[in-house]
Amino acid sequence: MIPNEQLLHAAYQYFNSRAVDKLLALMTPDVHWPNGWEGGSVQGHREVQEYWTRQWKDVDPVVTPEAFEQRADGSVAVRVHQLVKDQGGAMLSDGMVRHVYTFRDGLIEAMHIEAIQTSME
Repeated sequence: MIPNEQLLHAAYQYFNSRAVDKLLALMTPDVHWPNGWEGGSVQGHREVQEYWTRQWKDVDPVVTPEAFEQRADGSVAVRVHQLVKDQGGAMLSDGMVRHVYTFRDGLIEAMHIEAIQTSME
């Protein structure tokens, strides 16, 4: 297991079960988080919680980590299967993304999203 992999497994579990308080406890108070739904980013526990609350009123995302990669700069990249449905259960998207995390003092400091390139053979 790579460093922080267990922390990230817990984070995905808490996100998928909507356990916001437990999830925020894994993050630094000034965490920097992408607003992948509306665009831009949010910072700090309050803004992250408000963003997720807005998001979850309209969509039902489930993110499942599939592979972890330790990068030379100390960050961890996670290949994630992302399934998003509307609140009525209709599929909005089903695909792969890469989440890249940085850490400080044993907590998640920031995350950003990278597209996963697929080859068309």
